[in-house]
Amino acid sequence: MRRVRYACPGGPLYVEEAPLPEPGPGELLVRTEAIGVTLPVVRKVAEAAEPVPLGGEIAGVVTAVGDGVSDFATGDRVTGLCLGHGYADHALLHEAMASPVPDEAGAVDAVALVRSGLVALGALEAARPEPGEAVLVTAAASGVGHLAVQLARTRGAGRVVGAVSDPGKADFVRGLGADHVISYGDASWGTPVDYVLDAVGGELLTRALHALVPEGRLVAYSSGGGAIQAYDLLVGAKSVIGFQTARVARGRPELYEQWRRELWRLFVAGEVRPVVHGRFALEDAAKAHGEIEGRSNLGKVVLVP
Repeated sequence: MRRVRYACPGGPLYVEEAPLPEPGPGELLVRTEAIGVTLPVVRKVAEAAEPVPLGGEIAGVVTAVGDGVSDFATGDRVTGLCLGHGYADHALLHEAMASPVPDEAGAVDAVALVRSGLVALGALEAARPEPGEAVLVTAAASGVGHLAVQLARTRGAGRVVGAVSDPGKADFVRGLGADHVISYGDASWGTPVDYVLDAVGGELLTRALHALVPEGRLVAYSSGGGAIQAYDLLVGAKSVIGFQTARVARGRPELYEQWRRELWRLFVAGEVRPVVHGRFALEDAAKAHGEIEGRSNLGKVVLVP
């Protein structure tokens, strides 16, 4: 089989031939048809001390199953999070991380929707939104952010504000249903909101906190880190909530599955539409990473073996 690797921190990425893996207990062997490119994986290539397998979101067809697999069979269409080598034309997927792909969706739809949608929906749930409240979504044009904008609208947000790195992304975000779009560098972020869903972190955290009304909530789900001053929380009685999908998947699998079903329901109903910025061959994985690194993507970046 073919898979993407790199030999030293920072790359370069290259395609190599590798033996076809055999599924172990509880595992599915999937012939991949689409692979999601995410910011955490891009950062691992640049920052990890040692080369790591490029895992992540995959979708495709089950070609073999390991011992103990009960919910899937050869020929099933699935999507899920691969924790090993996912940038490949075949990948191992644990049954607990897999979900079926409905007939109404293609593999690219599945990769663009499910994992990013779970992050977006989980962050939204962590904010405990009330109907009519105003929300600000940072990285609103990203693979997760563009779904968060739409999901906030389905949950009855009264005003949706998208925050982007480049003003050229404004029309795209408005097309998703945002009422207003601001740029990170704008002098003012406009009327304060009830809650912020932040995917950027770093120095932007302080601005996100200042964008809240008194008693507002900031949900931080970025891998970019960052720090805020306790005083900024005290004076406005504001809250910061950390969210990570992995903790929900491990600790509350029934809720994780409920969210997956909800995402597919909204997709089939046409209430949420994942947008694919670009499709790249495995040989062009470096170009796909470049789209993420350069913050030029409008929606999801996908590899297609």
